[in-house]
Amino acid sequence: MAERSTAAVDVADNSGEQPLTAQADQSTADGVAKNRERDTDNDEAQKSTGADGSGKTSPTELHSGHKLARRYRLEECVTRLDGFSSWRAVDEKLRRAVGVHILPADHSRARSVLAAARSSALLGDPRFVQVLDAVEENDVVYVVHEWLPDATELTTLLAAGPLEVYDAYQMVSQTSAAMAAAHREGLAHLRLNPNAVLRTSTGQWRIRGLAVNAALRGVSSETPQRTDTESIGALLYAALTQRWPYENDAYGMSGLPKDIGLIPPDQVRAGVHRGLSELAMRALANDGATASRHESPCTTPEELVKAIGEMPRIRPPEPAFTSPPDYQRTTYQQGTYGRPAPHPGISQPAPVPPPPLQSRTGKALKWAVSALLIAALGLGSWQLADALMEQGGKTDETNKTQTTDGDDKSPGKPVSKPIAIQGAQDFDPFGSDGSEKPGDVGKAYDNTPGTYWQTDFYLSTDFGRLKPGVGVILDLGKVQQVGKVTVSFVGHTSVELRAASGDDGLRPTSFDGYAKVAEGSGSSVTLKPGKAVKSRYLLVWLTELPQTSDGNFRGRVVDVKVNS
Repeated sequence: MAERSTAAVDVADNSGEQPLTAQADQSTADGVAKNRERDTDNDEAQKSTGADGSGKTSPTELHSGHKLARRYRLEECVTRLDGFSSWRAVDEKLRRAVGVHILPADHSRARSVLAAARSSALLGDPRFVQVLDAVEENDVVYVVHEWLPDATELTTLLAAGPLEVYDAYQMVSQTSAAMAAAHREGLAHLRLNPNAVLRTSTGQWRIRGLAVNAALRGVSSETPQRTDTESIGALLYAALTQRWPYENDAYGMSGLPKDIGLIPPDQVRAGVHRGLSELAMRALANDGATASRHESPCTTPEELVKAIGEMPRIRPPEPAFTSPPDYQRTTYQQGTYGRPAPHPGISQPAPVPPPPLQSRTGKALKWAVSALLIAALGLGSWQLADALMEQGGKTDETNKTQTTDGDDKSPGKPVSKPIAIQGAQDFDPFGSDGSEKPGDVGKAYDNTPGTYWQTDFYLSTDFGRLKPGVGVILDLGKVQQVGKVTVSFVGHTSVELRAASGDDGLRPTSFDGYAKVAEGSGSSVTLKPGKAVKSRYLLVWLTELPQTSDGNFRGRVVDVKVNS
């Protein structure tokens, strides 16, 4: 599968809620929650046992360093309760961090966890933390999912204070749209809380634990759409006020005062955006009622998306402009270079210009210089006229002997012209699955600066020592003369240009079918073959990758241009 990762795997979230007794595989059906979640922060969750008897199943004895399927090495246990455990692990085959949920195969929820994980994996929506594997083997069921090292939980963000208006707007917009897409496929979350919502370093919001977290905890609902919508309302309420919209404290936030009911966010904290305050109240539909007196409640994520679309758009804040410092002259520009700095408080006398040449000697010197200049000008003019006359004579003689042959075909330097790329394909002959981000390969030559084809994550610049490289095969449509290939990257990248003979018109499928004709490195590399190359298929082969901001290594090809 594609390279992915997640920031944490804690599905327990220390909420203190006892697991419900209903079957977890009902979490993908539609209906009203029998017991609406109002999670609170305490340590009793670590001791909770399911009412359905899951607490009778002892957790599998695992430890750091244990390997699953001779591939996933467990590193750190982040949750252990209710008969299952969650770990941060390493996929040794692809050299990437992953998260793993593990429970015994005879656990009462094992079947429903497997079903929920496989259903979530089929969704494939990038707004959710992706399930990478769901397996039962050796009396153990485990679910492998992404690990996002650059993501931060909403719980952590709110610990520093309420979100800015634009950030809260983006959070509720992206979360609502993602959940609406999931419900259209029959999937629900049912455990949507600040621990399950993550913001990446690029500002995108991701949701983890779709269907799986509820299955692990045995949570079900008769109306999952309404349950998830109310959870989104609680997230927005907390983002605007840094308060949990129920009486109990939860996720490091204080609850509302008792016996006053649910009050709008703009009455809890000054300066709250009125439109977002109204939206949070419409989503928090308590048993069919709503605290909003002007608009009807939203009971599904789809209705919430529609309500957001009807709001005036909230624009991002203007970037703060810092005026540049005053221009400072250098000592050389100020005329003090090589001179001692004046002492403060002591005025320096202005230099007195030398007197003009007023004496008899000075006048004689001026007349002598003037005479020399006049003589030089006269001599230069005479030489120039003589040269022109001589050149004119030669021109006449040349015209008498020159032939005007219109068929003169003296060889000239060919003009370089762009060659259109007819198609491209990812090329990973040394990889485990033989492919490398095939869905994005068209972005490598679409002439769009903001898009690119990228490789998977690796742990070192040499592909984690897993393979010598990966690349993109360019199809020029027919055999053509190739003069140069210009490749733009994100970051300093080493690359080779390889060409196939293409005599038979077939694209080679092995690495040996492409001969190296040029190489280079940098963020923009021009690859010129040392001798004439005629080929239909070119291979842009990456050999060393730049480091990304999260400490991993991956290549990004922004644009490729081919010229004759």
